[in-house]
Amino acid sequence: MAEPKKLFIRTYGCQMNVYDSERMAEAMGAEGYVATDRPEDADMILLNTCHIREKAAEKVYSELGRLKPLKAANPDLKIGVTGCVAQAEGAEIMRRQPAVDMVVGPQSYHRLPVMARGGVEAGLEEDKFEHLPARSRAARAPAAFLTVQEGCDKFCAFCVVPYTRGAEVSRPAERVLAEARDLVARGVREITLLGQNVNAYHGAGPDGEWSLARLIRELAKIDGLDRIRFTTSHPNDMNDDLIAAHGAEPKLMPYLHLPVQSGSDRILKAMNRKHSAEGYLRLIERLRAARPDILISGDLIVGFPGETEEDFEATMELVRAVEYGQCYSFKYSARPGTPAAERDPVPAAVADARLQRLQALLAEQQRAAQEAMVGREVSVLFEKPGRAPGQMVGKSEHLHAVHVTDPALRAGDLARVRITASARNSLAGEIAH
Repeated sequence: MAEPKKLFIRTYGCQMNVYDSERMAEAMGAEGYVATDRPEDADMILLNTCHIREKAAEKVYSELGRLKPLKAANPDLKIGVTGCVAQAEGAEIMRRQPAVDMVVGPQSYHRLPVMARGGVEAGLEEDKFEHLPARSRAARAPAAFLTVQEGCDKFCAFCVVPYTRGAEVSRPAERVLAEARDLVARGVREITLLGQNVNAYHGAGPDGEWSLARLIRELAKIDGLDRIRFTTSHPNDMNDDLIAAHGAEPKLMPYLHLPVQSGSDRILKAMNRKHSAEGYLRLIERLRAARPDILISGDLIVGFPGETEEDFEATMELVRAVEYGQCYSFKYSARPGTPAAERDPVPAAVADARLQRLQALLAEQQRAAQEAMVGREVSVLFEKPGRAPGQMVGKSEHLHAVHVTDPALRAGDLARVRITASARNSLAGEIAH
């Protein structure tokens, strides 16, 4: 009997790419491929790329350079570049790196099997969810991602997503529910709903268009699904129904990632964000009124073109007002083809200094949020073994990583834990009896 072909996938970037890589693996699994952790052993290598971070394309070319000798050693090896860099630079990738056999945009993963058999190069305009094979029946980790919405219509001045992922598209509700039930049947207890603007979800339902809040309410009816999360949200799409769901639906976890990007209205307008700092703060107040223990996460950009010291101080004031439990912060870097890339940048040294000040404040807030958990009982879904013998690691309702040493614990256990200590990026605890 012939040895099965082996597939290696390297995933860059966001949770949606993690989800996409899983679906690509399943599509190729239907063709007889099995996963390998070693590119040296692979018959097919896929680089699932992200275009959000700085120098994303250069990193891909560097990785392709490292893989090129494997192609020389095994002429039958197929190398593919998928994801957002593939969408943005497909022809250039093929020109610069002849070792690449396939370039596949985010909407065309279902065509990978045809391409692997020597078919035509994938097009970039098709609903992949219509054509991907049904998920395999293999057991899953306790927590999983599920894409419900893709693309973005917001056109923020700094962002490439509308150009690489396309316009906003929502999956039909029944298909989302069916996939969720399948995941639960395979051992999943927590699902994170994914979308570039997930709270703009407006999928077709059996009785008309469903909002994200309606989808969450229906998902919550699935026996065995204990936790629901969603990311990433836009402030302009956080409607009354979704805010109310945070207080009304126990399975919806008290954690929300809600990017603001800046605390300066002048910079927000330049970013084409279409919300104000004051509006964002009022939104946080309403969310906390609905769910007082909700932990707010966010994204912030410093050094956006035209940002003054006064603009930056407005961001610092907003951060002090919100008191983030977690927040991602970045120095602005230009993305070719976006409006902001044509504007004069803030000097790098100035942007670096501002980022250091912002990150110091955010670290202080995160530390305070974690230390406030010490002595409290939380619910933890355990996902994997820790580094120490008998240790298991899981996530609390607020997405804090929690370590517990207890040989009786298994992946998939959902248990009450008393928090005993806070470390830099995690909590430690013991099973509450």
